[in-house]
Amino acid sequence: MGEIVVVRHGQTEWSANGRHTSTTDLDLLPEGEERARNLAKALANRPFVAVVSSPRKRALRTAELAGLTVTEIDLDLVEWDYGDYEGRTTQQIRAERPGWDLWTDGCPGGETPEQVTVRMDRFLAKARPMLTLGDVAVVSHGHASRSLASRWLDQPVSFGARLSLDTATLSVLGHEHGHESLRAWNAPVA
Repeated sequence: MGEIVVVRHGQTEWSANGRHTSTTDLDLLPEGEERARNLAKALANRPFVAVVSSPRKRALRTAELAGLTVTEIDLDLVEWDYGDYEGRTTQQIRAERPGWDLWTDGCPGGETPEQVTVRMDRFLAKARPMLTLGDVAVVSHGHASRSLASRWLDQPVSFGARLSLDTATLSVLGHEHGHESLRAWNAPVA
C-alpha cells in the first residue's frame, strides 16, 4: 500500500506574517522558492503514481520547484475558506472575537469544520484507490493539510490544531500494522 506524501507550499508574504490566506492567490517569497527547491532533493528518488495539487499558484509553484509534475488539480485540497477573516491574523480576529478558534468555530462567510471534514473525506475516498498502485504526492496548504492528516487518522479536523506544520515541509501519511498512521510530520528539508 502506498503512502501520501504531503507537501506544504513555500512561504508567502502572508504566511510569513501569520495572515490567513485561502482564496487570495499569492506568489512565493524568494525564501519560499528556495525552500521549495530544497524539497526536490528529498523527493528526487521517490516515484509517484499521482501528484495532486491545490489550484492556488503558491501550491503549483512549490510543486514545480520541488521537481513534481502535477497530474491533477483538486479543489478539495484548497486552504480553508476563511471568509470574513481572509488576510487577518488570529490575534486581530481574537481582539474582536475573544476565544475564537478556527478548528472549532470555523469562519463567518467561510467554511465550518464540518464542511472541511466533508472535503477531506471526499479527497481521501479518491486517493485511497491510487494508493493501491503506489505513493501519491499532495501539494496543499497549512490548515488543509493538517485537516487531511486528521481525517487520515480518523480524527475530527479539530485534531489538526495539535499538528504544527511549517511552510515547505514534507509529511507522510502511511500505515502501521493495518492502521493509518503518521510516518513523518513537518519534516524540514535542509
